[in-house]
Amino acid sequence: MDATTERLVDYTLATRFEDLPDSVTAACKNRILDTLGCVAGGYGHPVSVTARRLAARYSMDTPATIFGSGDRAAPEMAAFANSVMLRVLDMSDTYRIKSGGHPSDIMGAAFAAAETGQADGRSLIAAIATGYEIYCGCCAAIDLNSQGWDQPVYGVIASALCAGKLMGLNREQLAHAVALAAVPNMATIQTRKGELSAWKGCAGANASRNGVFAALLAQEGITGPDMPFEGKFGMQDIVGPIDWPLEPGEAPQRIAHTNLKSYAICYHGQAAAWAAMDLRDGLNIDDIESIDVATYDRSFEMMASSPSNWSPQTRETADHSLPYVVGTALLTGVLGEASFSDQALHDPAIGALMQRISVAEDPALSARHPEYSPSRVTIRLKNGKEIAKEVDAPKGDDKNPMTVDEVKAKFKAQFAVYGDDAQADAVMDAVYRLDATSDTGPLIKAMKRQASS
Repeated sequence: MDATTERLVDYTLATRFEDLPDSVTAACKNRILDTLGCVAGGYGHPVSVTARRLAARYSMDTPATIFGSGDRAAPEMAAFANSVMLRVLDMSDTYRIKSGGHPSDIMGAAFAAAETGQADGRSLIAAIATGYEIYCGCCAAIDLNSQGWDQPVYGVIASALCAGKLMGLNREQLAHAVALAAVPNMATIQTRKGELSAWKGCAGANASRNGVFAALLAQEGITGPDMPFEGKFGMQDIVGPIDWPLEPGEAPQRIAHTNLKSYAICYHGQAAAWAAMDLRDGLNIDDIESIDVATYDRSFEMMASSPSNWSPQTRETADHSLPYVVGTALLTGVLGEASFSDQALHDPAIGALMQRISVAEDPALSARHPEYSPSRVTIRLKNGKEIAKEVDAPKGDDKNPMTVDEVKAKFKAQFAVYGDDAQADAVMDAVYRLDATSDTGPLIKAMKRQASS
């Protein structure tokens, strides 16, 4: 194996639950709960329904459970369906240094592999913390996104190692799983450009699926391509050197520093949404002359650089549109699922308000990213008055974290469309007792939807 593969594999094998700081264990439980809230909120989404229906067609002698429905499917397909549900509403956690993405995408792989490998709760927590460290470590090491590569590139590697650890793969098998994940799965960032499609919510899930599949292949003795990173046509020949910041024996830390979302929109729009919400109190929309949004370079690129951002035709484009989310926040004071319905997208009131919104990159704000994710909203009224609000770190950001009670409140708000309070309490209890369980059965049972799907 090449040096990068060796580092990834040895780090994965060396990480044990007993070595995790209490803060990391607590952060992992909070991310699991936050992710299951996203599953519940996204359960009824048409793309989630399709993913579950597709996954249920694939059986296996050692299946894994699809959340909610309780259907049993081939582990890689259960991972896909579960990761679609957790990702489709864009409420899952995020991380960005040089590159960025949604590390919780790996949880579909983690739960499927834990069930298949009959792993206990402590092993699941350790594997998830490991997967997060691998995923986020790549984000800290190299800017793949600006080169045109999308987050599934590192998501699939993290998923394969996380799954392989839970399935009990040995060092040689894990190395092959890494190669079988990395070489066949170089995803481009075109997924997130132009008019966004349903695939935007499925790309990370596909990485989770392919990571589990790579681990299954390696477990069955399928060997992967030699030197997947440092070979003549390996990954580093394509993207440049990657100095993955992992040292075997050092406990994972980065899971405690991912950002949780308050609103179901692209993370780069969270600060602007908070600013707009703050400014709307006592504001009459008819009195607005113009609205200027100042933001950092990545936010502008992702949410204001395309003509589609001013005329979104899909939910996926709307939740990645600064004009739309700022306008909707000012107009309604709400950014929930109903904010992205067909009726909302084609409401003449939001269309008219968006025409008064301009968005520009502010170099001073760009200089503060990624340590902060700042945006400023300035409203000029017809009477000449000007009001403004700047937000540096939205609620849920690593610099402005949610408390445990706030994580629970977010979970219960999303769970309300899925089950009752008693079931929500049962899921929370199962999550926070996970390190005392011999398998994932109690949590999977708690998540079984009581109503028909």
